[in-house]
This record gives sequence, structure tokens and C-alpha cells, in this order.
Amino acid sequence: MASPFQETTFLRNLYATPADWQRDLFYSVVRAGHLKAGYEHRIERETYPGHELILCLKGRGWVQIAGKRHEVGPGALLWVNCHHPHLYGAAKKDPWELYWMRVEGRPLDRIAELLQVRSQPVLEGINEQLVASEFECAFEQMSGTRPSDAAQASAAVASIIGQAFHVRLSEPGQVQPELPSAVSKALERMRLYFHLPMRVVELAQLSGMSESHFSRQFKAAIGTSPIDWLRRERINQAKRRLIESDDPVKEIARQVGYHDQFFFSKDFKKMTKLTPTQFREQEKQS
Repeated sequence: MASPFQETTFLRNLYATPADWQRDLFYSVVRAGHLKAGYEHRIERETYPGHELILCLKGRGWVQIAGKRHEVGPGALLWVNCHHPHLYGAAKKDPWELYWMRVEGRPLDRIAELLQVRSQPVLEGINEQLVASEFECAFEQMSGTRPSDAAQASAAVASIIGQAFHVRLSEPGQVQPELPSAVSKALERMRLYFHLPMRVVELAQLSGMSESHFSRQFKAAIGTSPIDWLRRERINQAKRRLIESDDPVKEIARQVGYHDQFFFSKDFKKMTKLTPTQFREQEKQS
């Protein structure tokens, strides 16, 4: 147990300013460190750039988000979306020691939403040894000058995020949330009848919703629009037929719901960077 007079000490305190190309390509660790907290350790912000990942090594801490307080113990990973008001600090009787990093990157807001970190910011049951080693890897890469250092730091962040997904989906009552019934009905219909003409308004009627309400709910649950999902499902089915059959491209286009081979080929190339014929030749050679 720490002395009540122990002051907060930074055992490591690292800064990085990523180049524009690094921000475009990778998760960017802009600040990180190893901190041994005193009883007074407390961070309070209304909003701040980025996301903070905090690994509690020893002792205890707490976080308060959206008016709710959560306790943080040894081995737990804390994820704070700094764009929202947040408050966290060390327990007075046993202040925490922690690794931490502030990360920026375009996908992080969406990932935080999927992991529900605003309502459940503490992730317990992670592989602490693995996550600690990834923090240490990121620390080392932040001091590097090689172009590959930014990629390696980003890979370390991705590994930590993978652990977060693993434990969140393994928590009691935290299996991947069920899709709304309206979305499930629409997906079932699109999977079964992908080859038939289909409009969003028909899917909305099937779900008993207005077209706009259905589209919003679908995108919130799946991450894309109903029509985009259907197009990708049709391309998936086309890939199977291109590899597993000798049917001509025109016939495969018809089988998966395209009545115009030109539009099928255009969609296929847009999503795969290859024409249907090029895809077939490439995959059959591999």
C-alpha cells in the first residue's frame, strides 16, 4: 500500500507528433507513459482529443463517465473516449500504478461505440502480460526514427484493441448484442433473396417502419446502408460462382441479381479492384 504522502511520479513520459501520412495510415500514439500515482492523482476534462488506454498494473483507481463511477483494479484495462466529459483518478488508500497512452485515429470513435466504453469503460479479464508488452512496444517505437516505428506502434494499439474486443464479447451478458428484429428480418430476406430486385422501402415495410427510420436503424446496427450491404452480398455470391462454376460472367451477373452485365462488372471492379474475369483467373491460379 502506498504512503498517503506519496506523490505522483512519471517513470516514463513520452511524446510524439506524427507526420500527416502516419495519421492517415495508422493509429497514432501521441502521448504515453508509466505512472506511479499518489493519492492526489486526478484528471478531469470536459473534452480532449483522442482516446486514452490505461492498464492498471497495481493498486486501484476509478473513473466517472456520464455521471456513473466505475472502479478499476489490477489487471484491468480502462478505455476513456476523451471527446466526452470524463473524470478519473487514483484510490486514496491504494493509488494505482499504470501504463497509459493517448491514441488518435479515425476508426477509434466507432470502435469505442461498438465496445460500449462510454457506459462500460473498464475491461476486465484481459491477457495482462500481452497487453503490458504491447504498451512497452509502443513506448519503444515512440522514440524511434524509422518509418516502420509508426507502423509497429499502430500494430501494438491494434493488438490491445483486439484484446478489448475479446474480453468484452466474453463478459457475462456481453455477448455480441442481438440485432434489432427489424434489421434481422431485413438481413434474412436479403440473404435468401439477394438475386431478386429489392428496394429499401420494401424492407422498411417488412419491418413495420418508415424508410428513413429503418435506414437509420440498419446503419446503426450494421455500419452501412441496406443497399450497400445487399450489393456486397451479391458480390460475395458472385465470387463463389466465379470460382466454383464455369458459368459465363453474364449468367453469373443474372444469378446474383444484376440484369445488366455492365453494371455488375462496374460494381465488381469497384469493390475488388478487378474485373470478374480477372478475379476468376487470379483465384483459379492460386
